[in-house]
Amino acid sequence: MRDFQLPGRSTAYARGGMAATSHPAATMAALDMLRAGGNAVDAAVAAAAVQAVVEPQSTGIGGDCFALFAPASGGVVAINGSGWAPAAATVERLRDLGFERLPADSVHSVTVPGAVAAWELLLREHGRLGLATVLAPAVEAAAAGFPVTPRVAFDWARGRKRLLGNEAARRIYLPGGRAPECGRVMRFPALARTLERIAERGAEVFYRGELATRMVASLKALGGLHELADFAGFAAEFVEPVHGTYRDLRIYQCPPNGQGLIALLMLNILEDFDLASLDPHGAERFHLEAEATRLAFRDRDAFLADPRRARVPVRELLDKAYAARLRRLIDPGRALAGLPPPLFRDAGDTVYIAVVDGERNACSFINSLYDGFGSGIVCPDTGILFHCRGRAFVLDPEHPNAIAPHKRPMHTIIPGLAFRGGELWACFGVMGADYQPVGQVRLLTNLLDYGMDPQEALDSPRVMAYPGDLLVERGVAPEVREALAARGHHVLEAEEPLGGGQCILVDHRRGVLVGGSDPRKDGIALGL
Repeated sequence: MRDFQLPGRSTAYARGGMAATSHPAATMAALDMLRAGGNAVDAAVAAAAVQAVVEPQSTGIGGDCFALFAPASGGVVAINGSGWAPAAATVERLRDLGFERLPADSVHSVTVPGAVAAWELLLREHGRLGLATVLAPAVEAAAAGFPVTPRVAFDWARGRKRLLGNEAARRIYLPGGRAPECGRVMRFPALARTLERIAERGAEVFYRGELATRMVASLKALGGLHELADFAGFAAEFVEPVHGTYRDLRIYQCPPNGQGLIALLMLNILEDFDLASLDPHGAERFHLEAEATRLAFRDRDAFLADPRRARVPVRELLDKAYAARLRRLIDPGRALAGLPPPLFRDAGDTVYIAVVDGERNACSFINSLYDGFGSGIVCPDTGILFHCRGRAFVLDPEHPNAIAPHKRPMHTIIPGLAFRGGELWACFGVMGADYQPVGQVRLLTNLLDYGMDPQEALDSPRVMAYPGDLLVERGVAPEVREALAARGHHVLEAEEPLGGGQCILVDHRRGVLVGGSDPRKDGIALGL
């Protein structure tokens, strides 16, 4: 239990449904859907749509989506709503254009947005309310306006430079040439009209109708290789989740092209260490976590790709014996040296949503633009801000993650579910691009090895060892930083908080939901 004389927030408890998001308006929209008779899926999509308006730096309908759904009747469903590259996008073509790597603010980093297709498919197969009902709170927020909250204002100011490069982005997102301050009311009328069209006509209008026509025209005007056929041929799809174990938990993740299996690999590496005997905020634990991160991310950068177009050795990477071999490389007293250089360095923005309804259906849901404000490119006619997910591709034709026609890039966003004794135990996720698998591992080990509740587990200070430096939050004590440096880590204070996250635990014995929402964001966990 926290010290009530110190700053902090209490863990949320409820008997009925619960939602945890990174924005209060999204949490309220999710609860409204539950009150209206919707289930966890309806609530999660409603929350994501609201955040596409009120957290424009983190997410939008011009981005991608992944989700895990655990119906109370049993089983786990995974959906891949990540978009693909245009048919004309090849390594050769882009190298001929002078690129060695795709920058985030390039039109060529824009892949077909997959979120809207995923929302519709998930609602059609597993929701109860119609798309119009679920999108209504987002339409209202965009049309009537919303006050900018503190963390959104912080991120908006940091993203100003990205928005300056596009005329529509400047006009819509930088009133008077400035990022809006905390408390300013913002309205997005063009986006409101776009959301209304999607609510009325479904994903068809986004991928094969007037919205697609306008999006493609705006991208081609900037030199993009996109064609209407790239949008018309796209579909989100249900996929088979991957899973692993950590102690007595069975943990589910979306499969590649997402990096969920990297969280499972890290947990496998750490499983034989006696973490519970270590200080949860001490150098010994941070060091082991950092070394597991570096080993697992070496494999991520070497192998992770679209499994439809490249072989991804999922079984081998999740083999406990393989993790044992990696574990033997870790020296508890010294940082590893000589690992290959990283391919990526991300500081992404994303929203993660956890919902468990009164029937104990659970939806673990994540939606993203990748970088803050994505590509910074806005379709002026529709108000759609495009993500930059294509920048995760590699322009090396021999690499599994090389860009290719209608190929999905390696993806960082990962929702999670955990079961204990065959029953749903946790609906969880951690935001922050590369940090996501690391954050999931820290959250789960905080919960399981240290007995923290969800809020305590999310409040805990964080470090990130990839891609080279060991980034530490200000909450890491000076003596701990010194001890990490003595082990050979190059310790740097992080410029911004490491990720964010939400978690809902299910206490079946008492019939209670227990939730937390990361203090690094503006959000809240609330229940019915």
